[in-house]
Amino acid sequence: KCKVRCGKQMPYYEITCGEHTEFVAPEDVAKLIFKKMKETAQSALGSDVTDTVITVPFEFAHAQKRSLREAAEAAGFHVLRMIHEPAAALLAYNVGQDYSSGNSHVLVYKLGGTSLSVTVLQVNGGMLRVVTTRTDHSIGGESFTQALAQHLASEFKRTFKHDVSSNPRALLKLMNSADMAKHSLSSLGSANCFVDSLHDGVDFECTVSRARFELLCSTLFNKSIQPIRSLLDEAGLSAGDINKVVLCGGSSRIPRLQQMIREMFPDVELLNSAPPDEVIAVGAAMEAGLLVGRDGLAPEEESVAVDVSAADILLKEVDESGAEMFSILLPVGTPLPARRHHTFSAQGRLSSLCLEVYQRVATQQPQKLSKSCGEFLSVCSRDGSVHVSCATQSSGKSEAVTIAAAAAS
Repeated sequence: KCKVRCGKQMPYYEITCGEHTEFVAPEDVAKLIFKKMKETAQSALGSDVTDTVITVPFEFAHAQKRSLREAAEAAGFHVLRMIHEPAAALLAYNVGQDYSSGNSHVLVYKLGGTSLSVTVLQVNGGMLRVVTTRTDHSIGGESFTQALAQHLASEFKRTFKHDVSSNPRALLKLMNSADMAKHSLSSLGSANCFVDSLHDGVDFECTVSRARFELLCSTLFNKSIQPIRSLLDEAGLSAGDINKVVLCGGSSRIPRLQQMIREMFPDVELLNSAPPDEVIAVGAAMEAGLLVGRDGLAPEEESVAVDVSAADILLKEVDESGAEMFSILLPVGTPLPARRHHTFSAQGRLSSLCLEVYQRVATQQPQKLSKSCGEFLSVCSRDGSVHVSCATQSSGKSEAVTIAAAAAS
């Protein structure tokens, strides 16, 4: 991991190369990754590769998508389309492509290396609509690896009386060994961990059982499952309302996690036949195949991407007791562009009125976007910007403010 610094109003990665320190922009890192991916694809196929479909997290703002597209184009790609990761996961299993009538709900559970994302989608006649989504960056595959690495460090200290917890080089070796053991435990009952010259030339070898690994990570497993319950409550759904569950992300292959999800949805089909860490990539490849016409798909039959709000847009109010409360003007997942009309009424004569507009992502605290001084009109454009106008019904006096996408993202 490297530090993130702020310079010229932009974030930069601080990278130390020998005695020199370099500051690299995220866009340059993305461009290098895309170049490497292009080389890998061309080497595997034996031909030039230019067309691509890129998947992005649902909460990515318009500006983030644009930066990613520009980095891909700078690396030599022609970006056919950018689609959300949950939609790609459904494409990989051909969910929602049969154009059948009636609504169904699909839960996409993605547990990657550094984050957890849970999304509920409504499928109706080939159309996919995100009902609600939640992302937690405090839990991921690295969390399980760190828990196992700490156990290995404790075992080394117990056996050899040496504490390596303050030795970065030794901890990195333990993390690599723990990561390989974690992958093995997804298919085997036990895994052997061997580290050459861990400390002062001492080799370390330890066998970890799957039961021990599950005990070490039991708290983390519970933390990984809890967002599902919260998400269903937020959407007003029960486990019985979910028709399918799609697993993606490398860490979702852990048997204990799959068992816990099955126990939560005992009568629901669990889609995990494809390698979880390849599901989203497979969905993107299928979308690319459709777009370039390899399956003979007519242009009018291509899927249509609909921009939606990535965060709740809220209005702060005060109830009769004087307590603060928030009214949701545009809930997350609202198709864009969208328009909302809100009318206030108050006792007595008011000479002025202050309105505060907030945004809220998942369970985070609402973040203030703007103040406006009533009849209240909110319009959210496709680029993510929010246009707010306020007018008094008696005098007709009005004010308006525009919140740029960078502030609303």
